[in-house]
Amino acid sequence: MKLARAIHFDESDSRVFHSPARTGEWCISGGFEFSNWSEGDMTGKTKQAFSNGWMGCETFGRVSFVAVTQVQPFEHEALIKCLARHFVEISGAPSLDAARGVAADELAQMAELCEDAAPNTLLTVARELTASGVRESFRMIEPQEAGLDQFAIHGSLDDEPHQH
Repeated sequence: MKLARAIHFDESDSRVFHSPARTGEWCISGGFEFSNWSEGDMTGKTKQAFSNGWMGCETFGRVSFVAVTQVQPFEHEALIKCLARHFVEISGAPSLDAARGVAADELAQMAELCEDAAPNTLLTVARELTASGVRESFRMIEPQEAGLDQFAIHGSLDDEPHQH
């Protein structure tokens, strides 16, 4: 299964979001956070989070870009638990059991979005408030378009030092 992690190319997210997501944390759309919003709620950094911020699953901060990668089953399970706890503590879900299904659904939606994307594909989200609620659209930027080789850290998994 694939999900996406927060990626930063510069420090701009720390200036445009109240609380930026941590580089490398797993992210979901997080559009549910805006379900009761109106135009009056959208100003400054709050508007930026609404307009194009992914939600980190650990800090619950926002990030502009995420990169697709494999998620391990134990990580996926930990994410469900973390999101369920967030839904109880912040969103008022009645119990962890009740919140678990919603958390799993949020991650399933993100996995579906990432499913056919190549590793390191960048994703952006754009939201708008319509008469029928929040509408999200997503854009994929292929790895070769994004020039990720400029940012990737290449290393060796060998225990022995390389001979020159």
